[in-house]
Amino acid sequence: MKREYSSEENSSNSWGNCSSDKAKMWAAVEEEDELFGLLGYTVKKSEMAEVAEKIHQIEMAIWNAPEDGLSDFADDTIHYNPSDISSWLESMRSGIFSLPEFDSSADPFLQSAATENSNSRVNISDRMAVDLDFGSDLIAIPGKAIYPVNQSVEKSHQPPTKKVKTSAPPPASCMGDSDGGLAPPRSLLVDSEENGIRLVHTLMACAEAVQQENLKLAEALVNNIGVLAVSQAGAMRKVAFCFQEALDRRIRKAPTNLPDFSINYKLQSHFYEAYPYLKFAHFTASQAIREAFAGKKHVHVIDFSINQGSQWPMLLQALAEIPTGPTFRLTGIGPPEQSDCLNETGLNLSQLAKVMNVPFAYRKVIVNSLVDLDASMLDIREGETVSVNSIFNLHQTLAHPGAIDKVLQLIRDLKPEIFTVVEQEASHNGDIFYDRFTAALHYYSAFFDSLESGGGAIENRDSNNEEDKAMSEVYLGQQICNVVACDGTDRVERHETLTQWRTRFRSAGFEPVHLGSNVHKDAVMFLDGSGFHGYTVDESNGCLMLGWQNRPLIAASAWRMLPSR
Repeated sequence: MKREYSSEENSSNSWGNCSSDKAKMWAAVEEEDELFGLLGYTVKKSEMAEVAEKIHQIEMAIWNAPEDGLSDFADDTIHYNPSDISSWLESMRSGIFSLPEFDSSADPFLQSAATENSNSRVNISDRMAVDLDFGSDLIAIPGKAIYPVNQSVEKSHQPPTKKVKTSAPPPASCMGDSDGGLAPPRSLLVDSEENGIRLVHTLMACAEAVQQENLKLAEALVNNIGVLAVSQAGAMRKVAFCFQEALDRRIRKAPTNLPDFSINYKLQSHFYEAYPYLKFAHFTASQAIREAFAGKKHVHVIDFSINQGSQWPMLLQALAEIPTGPTFRLTGIGPPEQSDCLNETGLNLSQLAKVMNVPFAYRKVIVNSLVDLDASMLDIREGETVSVNSIFNLHQTLAHPGAIDKVLQLIRDLKPEIFTVVEQEASHNGDIFYDRFTAALHYYSAFFDSLESGGGAIENRDSNNEEDKAMSEVYLGQQICNVVACDGTDRVERHETLTQWRTRFRSAGFEPVHLGSNVHKDAVMFLDGSGFHGYTVDESNGCLMLGWQNRPLIAASAWRMLPSR
């Protein structure tokens, strides 16, 4: 269906004047819908629900009609843009059929708000449907962000949904209702469920506008994200504001410097204390290292990111329980700004080892990045068993061409008994911005959902609950900003999936070390014993994945040199 805009008709009507005069349209933003205004239409916000329903019914009739069933509305028919869009739609609708009862459960747009499964996010890229209040002519935003690949979604394919524990109704954009359906539209600017759907569509449309370098449209959409996010509660609201800020920074090309070490240190400390992600990473890696060190007399751990050293008291305790246990050397790697922190970490661990009666030696190595590390700096001694430990480090080397290959070559030169790796289970290293944005929106929506729900643990603590959560949200928000707003070497949060890391490690001459059933069982017991509920631990070809409601978020694996190498 083609439409032309008649300047004569619009000039004779005050609403038309608003359409032709963008300045007046923005001045009347409290009375008119912004997105319709961008398309040349003027619609009162109070009329949005009625207009959306009419558009939906006309679209359904056109999609489902036989080829010659709507001859009056053929492709060559011209319909001039009316000043009263509601009456115009009504006249079109009455020419097609009598008004049927509106069934929101059959609406492919509303179906797109259903979750992928009982524990994942909206499948935006596969089933993005036309937003109710956008209408069918929003061709300014190209591609799948508006027009779906498959307009027909059968109700039988809806996955189960879940609710988040919030004081307000859960955002439909992430969770949906517990029965899998949504109520018919009441007011698109008041109803939080429908605003949640609009919010997701607007985020995706803005990302695609950025991809197409349509910055004028992207700027208008990013402003609307904030308007829609206000109506949401809990996780969806917070994650939307994080992505809005990141999109805004990218559009404005604003600087996005990484936070100062002291700030990031504090944020990570709160994240560690409140949630199980770093604890799980440290626990699984330490268990794998402990098993690899069984029966050894001299052991040496090289930690690529020692930070506070919170991973190692557990291993010290395990070694203390071994009669005539091994000597334990620990080398902590860090950048120059961490020098004082690394000194303090070594002092604390040395005091703990003395109390536990474990022969212990600590040494720090300062380098700007892992690429600058050399085997000669690490004081490898003959007769000692070496382990290399990397927790959320390797993905940052992907920002520099060839850096990961150099780091893996260094690890081969060290000939470790075991090489433990924990990384985010996400795909944020692609060159296509829209795909990277989509993956990040799914991934961090699950993260924020776990923060908001608390996993059953944060609710049981008496102090610092809100501070821990707030700091953790800022910690993740900085990652979102880096993934979305940065490019080149500034984009260091280049997470890859376990499948991608497997390919890299195998090509570099490593083979997987199976994290056995004992590590799996101990990890599950650790989470349960710590009061973290709602999290899942799954085994994948000898690796362990920690997820929130079955959505994998981090992956732990262990590797060793191939015998031929």
